[in-house]
Amino acid sequence: MSQQQPTSDVSIDEIPVDIDNTQLEEIDPADVPNEIESITRGLAGEHPPTNPLVVLKAARWWYIHGKGGTDPAFRWAIEWACHLATDTPSDVERFDEFLEYLVTVGFANEKQSLRAV
Repeated sequence: MSQQQPTSDVSIDEIPVDIDNTQLEEIDPADVPNEIESITRGLAGEHPPTNPLVVLKAARWWYIHGKGGTDPAFRWAIEWACHLATDTPSDVERFDEFLEYLVTVGFANEKQSLRAV
């Protein structure tokens, strides 16, 4: 007999998808799961993740809970995953937009502090 999950909390893996909080215009850093925050900060740091599946996990969360396909964290995660898969240069402007977004969201007070991670 299968046990049903509440319809407001769906999960494909360990990271829950809160249906009530999808496609938000503003993200509260406290609502970002620890694993996603860690991956996201890693994507901003000097030594970003090198496993595309890990990067895509963060991309999925930002797509669902952020601004969808226009969310800068989602767009940078996809850009980085493509870079890892194809070894093509990544878009510096998209990276800068991503860092600015993380400051706006409240992950840091300034872009430079994100790079020190």
